[in-house]
Amino acid sequence: MTTITSDNDLFTLINVFYVDPENQQELIDLLIDATEETMKNLPGFKSANIHGSFDGKRVINYAQWESKEHFEKMLSNSEAIPHMKQAEALVNDFEPIQTTVKDSIAI
Repeated sequence: MTTITSDNDLFTLINVFYVDPENQQELIDLLIDATEETMKNLPGFKSANIHGSFDGKRVINYAQWESKEHFEKMLSNSEAIPHMKQAEALVNDFEPIQTTVKDSIAI
C-alpha cells in the first residue's frame, strides 16, 4: 500500500513517460503487468501507482521502494530488464524523478 508521509525514509520514483496517445493504454497495461509479474516480488518494493493523463500524452508511475539501493538493484534485475525495454519502445521520452516525501497534507 502506498504511504505518503514524511515519517518514513521510503525512496519514491515519480516516472513521467511521454507517449503518443495511441500508445498510452498499451504502456499502462505493460506497467501493470510488469508490476504484477516482477516488481512486486523484488526485495524492497512497496507500491506502484500508475496514472494516465487525460490528454493521452503522458503516463506517470508513482513508485515506492524501501531505499534507493533497492530501486537501483531492480534496474539490473534480469527479470525486470525485459519489461523496461518493452516500455522504452513505447515512449517518446521519459523523466525519472527520484524523491523523498517532505510533507503530506490531507483533510
